[in-house]
This record gives sequence, structure tokens and C-alpha cells, in this order.
Amino acid sequence: MRKLNVLIAGSTGYIGVQLVKLLSNHRNINIKYLCGNSSVGKNISFFDKTLNNKKLPKIVKFNKTYLKNVDIIFTALPNGEAQEISKHLLVNNRLIDLAADFRLEDPKEYKKWYKINHKAVKNISNSIYAIPEISKKYLKNYKIIGCPGCYPTSILLPLLPLLKKNLISHKNIIIDSKSGYSGAGRGIHKRNSRKNLYESLSAYGVGKHRHSSEIHQEIAKVCKKHFTFIFTPHLTPMFRGILSTIYIDATNKINAKKIYNNLKKFYKKSIFIKFAKFNTSISTNDVINTNNCLLSVCKSEYKNKIIILSAIDNLIKGGSGQAVQNMNIVYKFPESRGLK
Repeated sequence: MRKLNVLIAGSTGYIGVQLVKLLSNHRNINIKYLCGNSSVGKNISFFDKTLNNKKLPKIVKFNKTYLKNVDIIFTALPNGEAQEISKHLLVNNRLIDLAADFRLEDPKEYKKWYKINHKAVKNISNSIYAIPEISKKYLKNYKIIGCPGCYPTSILLPLLPLLKKNLISHKNIIIDSKSGYSGAGRGIHKRNSRKNLYESLSAYGVGKHRHSSEIHQEIAKVCKKHFTFIFTPHLTPMFRGILSTIYIDATNKINAKKIYNNLKKFYKKSIFIKFAKFNTSISTNDVINTNNCLLSVCKSEYKNKIIILSAIDNLIKGGSGQAVQNMNIVYKFPESRGLK
């Protein structure tokens, strides 16, 4: 059985380590290079002891000459760095980016939200914003796969099918999302050294969080009317997991049960989209350490006001797991391989 050779750049962050763990258990993958900067020469098990028994290469500094020896490059790097790597891709390389470098289709929007110029504008046309359940049939046509952010994954999975079918109002969508602190990366501890990170709940990026740009871009593709939404993320004193609570207005003669049934029908062939019983609460604990997105549709005291709950593990379905799922689809492996 032929194995694909893989390079992981940014292998020591929370998402990078989780990606190593998943790929090291994937029967079709050989991890050829693990790349980092400050961690050069170390074993990846330094960052996660559960990798102690895995035969993995030591961490090296990225070099473009490595590209001739690999099929897939996974990048979980600071914004802008995957763009530089994309300039050196060879014919047989495919880049799967877990950061934001190829999420936005307009370089002006990238500059607006990320405050740096896009360094590989010509490669944007070779990339796709890849929620696997939504864009599955198009993935093989692109050399660069941009994986969505963790918040947008939890938000767009329930919203896009409903907006496309005009089942909900395109105005006044309110999104309240809460994430474990791992979503902010290892640097969160230094940046919040004076705050009680482990015992407090805080809102951040209020009215201006970068992920709003992704949400707007993808909704615009299915909703031709003018639409409005408000998105507020919160950091919680837990390590991993996201719970998004989405408040929507139903259109005429559509109630919560019909919303629930339509979502179940849309995702009936999607193995990683799970549904709670109608009108029940869910928690992040239901999805931790899985590639699942768990959805629940709930009634409110007002007939046309509906509440959707969406839970994911931000490091897996919101990051490394979604990247592996995209890879499986592109290379025609079973979609769940390496993800169970």
C-alpha cells in the first residue's frame, strides 16, 4: 500500500500537535518532516507525552527543498507564512492550510482583517475555502485547501443550508460563541498572564473579530439578499471545545421542528454531523476528542424565534480533524480514516 509523504509546518502548536496525533494513526500517511522554529532538534513528544511511542522525525526548520520529497504540506503557522510556502509548491504538492492564509478570496479583505498584505495573491485562485460537508465535490480541483476557522465551522454548518433554502430570515442573526482557551494558541498564557484565565469568562473581538470576514464571505455565496449578523466570541476557562448559540427568525410557516428536519435531511449522508433530540440542550463534552459537529434545534417562547446550538472540538473538527477529513476526500480515502 502506497503511503503519502507529509510535511507538517507549525507542528508544535496545539493544532499542530493534534494533527500529528491524527496523522500518526492514519494508515495511508508517512510523516516525513515535522517543522518548527524555536523547537528545532526536539522530539514532538516534548509537547505531548502520548507521542512517546511513535516513530516520528525530530523537528527541523522548514526548507523548500523538502517539498520534492512530500505529497502534502500541512501548515499551522502564523498568518502569512503559508502564503510564502505556497510560492514554492511543486507539481505534485498539495497544501492544506489550517491558518487563515487562504480563507478569504479578496486580498483587500485579508489586508483589512489581518493587517498585512497577502503575499501570494496569484495562488488565491488555486485555493478553496473547504468545509468538507459543503465543498466535498470541488476539493480535488484545487492545489491549495484553506480550512475554515473554528468558530465559522460551528456557525456555518447549521446556517448555510437554511439560508440557501430561505428557511430563515437573512436579517438579525445573532451568534454567541464560547471557546476553550486552546483556540487562542500557546501564546494565550503569556498574553493573559495578568488575567485569571482559568477562572473567568471574557468576551473579546467584540464587533470586529477576524472570523466575521469568513462568515460574511460564505453567507454571501448562498444569500443574495442583504443580510446582517452579529457575532461575539468568548473565551472560557476550559482547554478545548466550542459551543455556538445562534438565534434566528424563521420565515413564514416555518417552525423549529421544520428547521430541525431540514438540517437532518441535508446532512443525512454526512458522517460527522450529529443531531441531538429535538429541543434538547447539548454541551462541548458531547464532542470532545471527536471530529463531530453536534447540532440541536430548540424552540423559544416566541413562535418565530428559534435557537440553534452547535458544538465542536475546536482542535479537531475546528482544526486538524477537518484538515484530515479534507485530505481523505481529495485522495479518495474513507472519509473517517484516522478520525475515529
